[in-house]
Amino acid sequence: MADIRWSRVVTAALLLAAVTTACDTRAQYAPSLPPAAGFRVDDGVLKLWTGTPCAGVTAVTLIFDSGTRHSAEQRWSAPRPGVLVERMDLVRTAGPAASDTGGPLQVRAPLPAGYDWTTAGSLHFSVDGPPSYGARVDIAQVLRESAQYPSGSYLFGTRGWMDAADVQRENRKSFLTICTPDPE
Repeated sequence: MADIRWSRVVTAALLLAAVTTACDTRAQYAPSLPPAAGFRVDDGVLKLWTGTPCAGVTAVTLIFDSGTRHSAEQRWSAPRPGVLVERMDLVRTAGPAASDTGGPLQVRAPLPAGYDWTTAGSLHFSVDGPPSYGARVDIAQVLRESAQYPSGSYLFGTRGWMDAADVQRENRKSFLTICTPDPE
């Protein structure tokens, strides 16, 4: 009887060890570094800087308050083979809804009429076409801090405010721009 209990204890311990060492807390396709894109507000316009060019973009999606009952989305699209996206005016803080970019990216799904994105907690940004990662930013921080930084600096999520030299130095070291391939 004692031998049976002992073998069960050993089996349970081995099973527990195998399960805990096999667990990987990182998502299967998560990049090795956190992805980010830059955002700022100038003259009432939310602006995007991807940090490095994204070639072959066929769609751009903004989702404010993703996953909540207040979630709202705006989507642009472009015909294949896609377009180059690096900097883009996204939405205005007041006045009429954001218009088309004037280029091949056209608004296909606008924000709901009367939606005030400045009251959102967060923004999730993504592109379709090239291999890429999504980025998330705190809307209140962008609105509150943009005027405190030079026009060439953008808020790259938790990485903070960065200019071109900062992005060039830190990309692939402490974060990835959304269209930078993972170095691992």
